[in-house]
Amino acid sequence: MPTDPAVRRAAFRRLHEGGCFVMPNPWDVGSARALQHLGFPALATTSAGMAFSQGLPDGGVPRSGVLEHVRAIAGAVEVPVSADFESGFAVDAAGVAESVRLCVAAGVAGLSIEDSTGDRTAPLFELDVAVERLRAAREVIDASGTGVVLTARAECHLVGHPDPLRESIRRLEAYAAAGADCLYAPGLRTPQEVAAVVKAVAPRPVNVLAGAPGFSVAQLRDQGVRRISVGAALARAAWGAFLRAAEEIAGPGTFQALAEAAPFPRLNAFFTEDVRRREK
Repeated sequence: MPTDPAVRRAAFRRLHEGGCFVMPNPWDVGSARALQHLGFPALATTSAGMAFSQGLPDGGVPRSGVLEHVRAIAGAVEVPVSADFESGFAVDAAGVAESVRLCVAAGVAGLSIEDSTGDRTAPLFELDVAVERLRAAREVIDASGTGVVLTARAECHLVGHPDPLRESIRRLEAYAAAGADCLYAPGLRTPQEVAAVVKAVAPRPVNVLAGAPGFSVAQLRDQGVRRISVGAALARAAWGAFLRAAEEIAGPGTFQALAEAAPFPRLNAFFTEDVRRREK
């Protein structure tokens, strides 16, 4: 059975106090339990990975569905779970506050709020609006007394901002001042960009997205990064293997790619043992 949410929340906060840890992103209960088995100290949901598993694009799952998913993941493992809570499923601060209240009640140890609008013509909230939204999330968490870790995301790199690093730093500094516990600018590509973000918001912890080859845990740790996530990359890796095998079957009609599949006995034995362990 999952440990008490308060215990997991305290453990999650301690992870942010020193060192560097990897927080991979499962997309369903099975992948969450497998990642826990591998020894990762915390997990985070992935909005894209979850959406793809439901036949929807990233951002296509309504708040109710996201909350159900977050609740299922948090209830399936003993380690802390942080929610990829997109843009808070609201435009105004009051709406963000209500969404955050519901997310905290779902049993998470952390959650992230983005500053993206979903509008291609104006992809980022104006900074004062983004700060107001983040402060609303901070107030709800503080009032809850849960100690849930609030991560603020600057989406500049992902929405094609013309000067993404400079604007990310400007926004992350403002978010730190507004009470964010952890800062995150997905899309950093070079050690120099990572170093600039870490320096700008120090001593607040920084999350870096490792969604493709390029960084190593050791390299990011040495640069002062506190937390590493992979976003939808594990889900995309699974989809990549699936599509390669399916396209081979649909095309030449051969089955060579299936040789790379995880052996049935290994998977079945793992989940059998996992069920037994949880039933004790």
